[in-house]
Amino acid sequence: MKAEFLPGNAIALLETGGVYFPALLAAIDGAQQEFLLETYIFEADATGRAVAAALCRAAQRGVTVRVMVDGFGSAGFATSLRPQLEASGAQVLIYRPEIARFRLRRHRLRRLHRKLAVADGRVAFVGGINIIDDLGALHPETPRYDYAVRVEGPLLAPIQASVRQLWSLVAWAGFRRRLRLPPAAAAVAEPCGTMRAAFLIRDNLRHRRDIEEAYLEAIGQAQDEIILANAYFLPGLRFRRSIMEAAARGVRIIILLQGRVEYALQHYATQALYGALLDGGVRIFEYHRSFLHAKVAVVDGVWATVGSSNIDPFSLLLAREANIAISDPGFAAELRASLEAAMQAGARELRREDWRRKSWLSRLTSWLAYGLVRLMIGVAGYGGRH
Repeated sequence: MKAEFLPGNAIALLETGGVYFPALLAAIDGAQQEFLLETYIFEADATGRAVAAALCRAAQRGVTVRVMVDGFGSAGFATSLRPQLEASGAQVLIYRPEIARFRLRRHRLRRLHRKLAVADGRVAFVGGINIIDDLGALHPETPRYDYAVRVEGPLLAPIQASVRQLWSLVAWAGFRRRLRLPPAAAAVAEPCGTMRAAFLIRDNLRHRRDIEEAYLEAIGQAQDEIILANAYFLPGLRFRRSIMEAAARGVRIIILLQGRVEYALQHYATQALYGALLDGGVRIFEYHRSFLHAKVAVVDGVWATVGSSNIDPFSLLLAREANIAISDPGFAAELRASLEAAMQAGARELRREDWRRKSWLSRLTSWLAYGLVRLMIGVAGYGGRH
């Protein structure tokens, strides 16, 4: 489905949890009627406890609080934070609870990977930042590198509607009648800014390829420059072909990827594509300063996207995801400058000669990881579609 751009939005870029979490907490503390939250990870660490405490305060003062977490990403949530939230009056749903954690079933990979929040239908947050400490034992000084946006304006209507729709669907599927939603107060969606933006989701019904198609359209129309930053980059054939065609017509293409090994399978599978990309003229930078979790892009200094969707088959074919696409030179310039700063401060460029010096064992490891990812997607029933 083609993205519908709505004018009149005010959208603020939030870089890392150090900026995002204060904004989120302020919105929770300011909510008067309803606060809706969806997240893949809701960890019971200092950040998670602070967010949970704010949600409890909101519920105790009469705000309708609804929290949905993924059953795999937030595996410990049911015993750590859920009792506290429900005791305060908040409502909680778990998307696809994990029952047999070590069994690979067909639907196991279909996760709730969206990170969305809506306060009173007046302000929303969309992005890639989970409810988890930015700093940890593996990167004690530098936060995870990720983004979110704070949204006001007409785009509030589809964001609020999507969150409420998924809540109703999960409540109905779990026979949780008492958690079904009453009619919503209309989103405050009057124009309050100058930005044109579209809300993009990926699900397994009407919006299977909306995020991917938005990327492909922007890449296909690019004339000057494409900058992609992605934690897990394993695009399918159409996406790779679109990138290579853009490079062949003279578009400068920079891809900023994860340099540290966090999830070995995705990390090494991504490297299987390096040779072809570098031979095609694509520049690749690996971010080493901390863990890169960004899922963003800027095209021709005008089109930009921020969200939860990686460019890999797990996000583009299986998980529920949410991105915002923004057509605004000012926002695009701000995001581009942020990415430039990240590359200068914490990334190293991988050149063709560097890649060619890799050992045969390293290359074999990459192709074996790539093959295993393809096998997993085949088990999920998507082997011939990507």
